[in-house]
Parts: sequence; structure tokens; C-alpha cells
Amino acid sequence: MPNKVIVTAAITGAIHTPSMSPYLPITPRQIADEAVRAYEKGAAVAHIHVRNPENGLPVSDMDLFREVVTEVKSRCNIILCLTTGGSLGATTADRVKVVPTFKPELASFNFGSINFALFHVLGNKGIEFKYQWEKQYLGMTEDFIFPNTFKTIREFCRYFNENETKPELEVYDLGMINNVAFALERGYLKKPVYIQFVLGILGAAPATLENLMFFYQTARNTIGDFKWSVCAAGRHQINMCAAALLMGGNVRVGLEDNLFLERGVMAKSNSEQVAKIVRIARELGREPANPDEARKILGLKGLDKVGF
Repeated sequence: MPNKVIVTAAITGAIHTPSMSPYLPITPRQIADEAVRAYEKGAAVAHIHVRNPENGLPVSDMDLFREVVTEVKSRCNIILCLTTGGSLGATTADRVKVVPTFKPELASFNFGSINFALFHVLGNKGIEFKYQWEKQYLGMTEDFIFPNTFKTIREFCRYFNENETKPELEVYDLGMINNVAFALERGYLKKPVYIQFVLGILGAAPATLENLMFFYQTARNTIGDFKWSVCAAGRHQINMCAAALLMGGNVRVGLEDNLFLERGVMAKSNSEQVAKIVRIARELGREPANPDEARKILGLKGLDKVGF
């Protein structure tokens, strides 16, 4: 299916806080509704984080995950990609727990450690925080390392393999491609791998066309054939996704990565961003894959084999 593109919607994430946008989904029902709306506009995958429904704090709560995934599954057949990134500061055990608990078809897998910085947002004018945790959560990232060690990688791979969950390998920096090659050499991962290039995070690679092309070519030279996607932070989202479309890759949009639809216009839902990138894809001769087509492209085990 060479002209098909897999569109992922990252529904809420663990980066933005409720005070940054009134449209950020918080409760399990809001997150589930957003996933279904994204599916209706052409997304084949929904990337799922959960939050405390009382105050929007990102958490790794299995009961909240269960509410979301069972609700979405009852309404559509979209692929659910569960996060193992969790919330900033979550323990390794809490982060990976979604894999053995729900046995999802797809889950994110961060493939190296970085300085994951959000503290610079505190300098933005006009943000009045509704909740006490928000300022502290953002501020602590000035002295925060997002840890994904080789031991973590080895242990995570075991959970993914035991539960037949396909890893979506999040690559934020060039060295993480070497980590993927090492994991393949040791037999922790199986080919073909699915890589998502994550660009524009402070502490990792800038979101530029040159970087995207360099990452892609380096991965091709290092590990051979692979499936891939791209996501980018903030204002870089659509530009980097458009470049990926031209290069034959897949794309991720959503409120986790960007709160805006265009300059000065907030996105009122994930589905607005999905509709925009689907329109651009079609202008470029690419057609959005439906969930079952995406399952074939990525080699997923199928919705009948999940644990929810």
C-alpha cells in the first residue's frame, strides 16, 4: 500500500497543562471521545496518555487507562497506542505496566535518555495557572533527565515481546538510532521496526528538514529497512508532517504535540488537526490508511488479541 499514510492522533500527552488550553482533554470520557472523533476524520492510531480527572495531572493509573481503552474499543476499531512514557518522573515499573496489563497492539517505547525540558514555557506571557501542580511540574524539568537506560530498554523489550505488543520506537536524537541497532543485534527487537522521529523537544534534536532527512538516512544506513513516522513539537508540527508525507513516511498530530491549528488559532480538538493533515496528504497523493490497513502495514497482532 505505497500511497497509504498512517495518521496518528496523540490525544492529550503529558506535556501541556490544563491552563494552556481549554480544549485539552482531561477525563477518561473526554480522551475517549477525542480518540473516536480523530478516527472519524481519518486517524488510524490514537496515542493514549491519561490524567487525573480532577486536576489534569498526567498519571499512570491503570483504572483510568481501562476506562479509556474499553470505551474507545466499544465504539470503533482504531489502533490504540498506549504510552510507556507515562508522566514526567514516573517510575520505570509504572511506565511499562500498561503492556502486561492491557496487551495492546502498539505502545510507545522511548529509546534513550534526554534532557526533557518544559521549564522555558514558564516565561510565556499570559498563562495563569489554575492548579498548583502545573508550575511545579513544568519548573522541575530544568533539572530533569528522562531516563531510558540500556537496562530499561532490555527490560521493556521483554515485556513487549511476551505480550506481542509492537513497539513504536521514539527516537529524539541521533544516538538513539545506535540504540535501536544494538537492540536488534542483541535480539531484543525484531525486524521490521517502527520508528517515530520526535523533533523539537528542548534537550533533543531541533525540528528541521535537514535533521529529519539526516535521521532517516542514518537509520536506513544503520539498520536497513524500517517503517517510520514523524511528530514535532508546537509550531513545527504540520511542517515536519508535510515533509514526512513527501518522503513516504507516516505522521502524528494531536494536542499532545501542538495546541494550535494554525498561527494564533487554537485547535478545538484533535480531529481538527487530523482533518488538516489528511487534506494535505490527499493534495500530495497520499490517502489515509484505515485501522485495518495500518495493522497490515505495521504487522500488528489484531484487536482480537488485546487484553481489554
